Amino acid sequence: MGLLTLVGMGPGDRAGMTRAADEALSAAEVIVGYKRYVQLLRPLYPGKEFVSTGMTHEVERCREALELAASGKRVALASSGDAGVYAMAGLVYELATGFPGVEIVIVPGVTAATSGAALLGAPIGHDFAVISLSDRLTDWPVIEQRLDAAARADFCIVLYNPSSRTRADHLGRACDILLRSKSPATICGLASLIGREGENAAVTTLGELRNSAADMFTTVFIGNQSTRLIDGRMVTPRGYRGHAQG
Repeated sequence: MGLLTLVGMGPGDRAGMTRAADEALSAAEVIVGYKRYVQLLRPLYPGKEFVSTGMTHEVERCREALELAASGKRVALASSGDAGVYAMAGLVYELATGFPGVEIVIVPGVTAATSGAALLGAPIGHDFAVISLSDRLTDWPVIEQRLDAAARADFCIVLYNPSSRTRADHLGRACDILLRSKSPATICGLASLIGREGENAAVTTLGELRNSAADMFTTVFIGNQSTRLIDGRMVTPRGYRGHAQG
C-alpha cells in the first residue's frame, strides 16, 4: 500500500513546525508542494526528491502526489500552516477515490490564525471566525455574506489572503462591510511573514485598517466589542475575571 502524508509546515521553517511534521518530512522519499514552499523546504531536507507546481495547479499537484504514492514511494505533500485549513487535505480526499491503494495520513500544523495571534497577544481568546478574502475559488458575494454575518454576531474575525496585486481593494471593501456592525474603534491587528525573515506585527483600529498595507503574506485580526489593548497587546478576554471562582 502506498503512503501519502499531508504535512502542515507551520509558519514556514523547521522551528515553526510540529515535531510530527518534521518527522513526516524527514521520513518521506518525495516531498511535493507549491514551488515557494519547496524553496523553503529544500535546504532543510537535503537528499530528498522534490516535486513542485505553481499557483492554480493544485489539482495536478495532488494527483501527482497520489500517483507517486501509488507507485510505492513514501510521499509528503506539504502545505503552509495546516494541511486542512485553506490547503490540500480536502482536495486529496476528493481525488483519492481513484487511488484505492493509497493510505492517507494527515499531520496537523500551526495555521496563521494561531501563529499570528501569538505575535499580537491574545486576539482570539473568545469565539472567532476565519474568512478568506480570496475570490479565486469563492464568489465575492458569498464572502460578503460571511463577513456581514460574522460582524453582526460580534465574532472576532481572522482574515486570510486580505489583498494581492489583482484584488488590492478587497481589504478595504471588507472593512466597509464590517463597519456596518462594528465600531471604527474596534481593535485590530496585522501579522506579516509569520515565522519568516521580516516578520512583523502591528495593532490598529478598524477605522484605520482599510488603509493599512497588507498582502498574501499578511493575516488580519479584527476584535470583538470586548477586545482591548493591554500593554500594547491585542487581547480579547473570555470573561474569566467576571465569574466567581468556586
